[in-house]
Amino acid sequence: MRLRLFLAFVLIILITVITVTIIIRQNTEEEVRTFMFRGGVMGLNVLVSDLEDCYQEKQSWVGCSDLLQITGGAQGNMSRGMGEGRTGNHSPGNWERQHIQLLDKEGVVVADTQDSIPSQPKDISSLQGLIPLHNRGEVVGYLLPENRFPFTQQQESYLISRLNKAAITSAAIAGIIALLLASYLSYPLLQPVRKLTAAAEKVKQGDLEQRVAIRGDTELTTLGRVFNQMVSSLESTAERRKALTADIAHELRTPLSVQQAHLEALQDGIYDLDQENLRPIQEQNQTLIRLVDDLRTLSLVDAGELRLEPTETDLNQLVAKVVSRFEPRVQKKDIQIDVIFPPESPLITIDPQRIEQILINLLSNAVRHSPEGHIIQIEIKMHKEYVNLTVHDQGEGIPEEEIPFIFERFYKSNASRKRDDGGTGLGLSISQKLAQAHGGNLEVRNHPEGGAVFLLTIPHQITKDAS
Repeated sequence: MRLRLFLAFVLIILITVITVTIIIRQNTEEEVRTFMFRGGVMGLNVLVSDLEDCYQEKQSWVGCSDLLQITGGAQGNMSRGMGEGRTGNHSPGNWERQHIQLLDKEGVVVADTQDSIPSQPKDISSLQGLIPLHNRGEVVGYLLPENRFPFTQQQESYLISRLNKAAITSAAIAGIIALLLASYLSYPLLQPVRKLTAAAEKVKQGDLEQRVAIRGDTELTTLGRVFNQMVSSLESTAERRKALTADIAHELRTPLSVQQAHLEALQDGIYDLDQENLRPIQEQNQTLIRLVDDLRTLSLVDAGELRLEPTETDLNQLVAKVVSRFEPRVQKKDIQIDVIFPPESPLITIDPQRIEQILINLLSNAVRHSPEGHIIQIEIKMHKEYVNLTVHDQGEGIPEEEIPFIFERFYKSNASRKRDDGGTGLGLSISQKLAQAHGGNLEVRNHPEGGAVFLLTIPHQITKDAS
């Protein structure tokens, strides 16, 4: 990892250094030519640019005399050949004290900073130090300073090569320094990655207590935070799996022990072989069957293999059917079930058997925790895209600290989850999973006036993902 990071630094540094070197070389050549061949060494580079701009504007040298800062008699001499002078914001430099002549492309002097203009054209090929003036890539004239600075093409090439060599040397030194810094900085950058890798290796070996230190607010600290959360989740899952195994063993042991005790009593002749003595064995057998069915349902939901059978269902009729099944139990306990139906009950597409299973679990839980002589209220509210069904009992409620765990499998609350009614301890967990399989949810809260309120939310139609 460190080698790959170092090589990445090397590649970035090389590309940067090469790019900068090429740009410097190109700019150096251009600046040298401007400085040596366009009057830069004599301070004429600004004048050259102004003259070229003037020619481009007027398409002739007429009117460009003012750029040479002509005074006195020279102004008169120049004006005869060039007409009205051009005014501007040009500021004279050291060149204003030089003797400068402006020549057209044929070598004819069209402007002179001294008093006279030669009538004969100059032989351009024999003159040295001429500064060519261009317009659209073509030479349209020359600037001839008196104090010409001798500078040949060979000298230009030599100077540029020396400057390029200096640029390359500087780039090489900068690259070496950058590589040393990259090598030095790669260690602290990779140190968190090494620690994270070491912790991941230990987690791979089964040590789920590993955590990495988190400092700062970078991508690596975010990765460390996600790693810690992942390991915490794995640890929690492992603990829940162990607890689930122990709970299942406990739930299986009780009915099996009862069955074994009754069977041994029957074998030893302590109990007579009649219906009354066989009934406890049958009841415990039914408990085992329910437990196995509940575990199978949960395993199918967890694996995403639970197949729903969507059917257009009248929810009002389904609720009334489930409530009628609880009549013997509520009459025995002197409990009343009130159902508030909506004015209209349109058909909704659900799996009626699974929704019925949810309602049975919720009503069983409500009857179990409702004191005698109290009311269980069921209310159905139709919304545009979903249905809300609430089951409110008037029992002792749920301790606030236990609400986040109430849907966990085999969760044992101090105030609930007793097995004397034949429950498996999986009803609420299964109910929430079935609601989620429909694309809805099942939640619980305490009512301000007392008791627990279970809120079932299901869409009017099972979503594609839910089935």
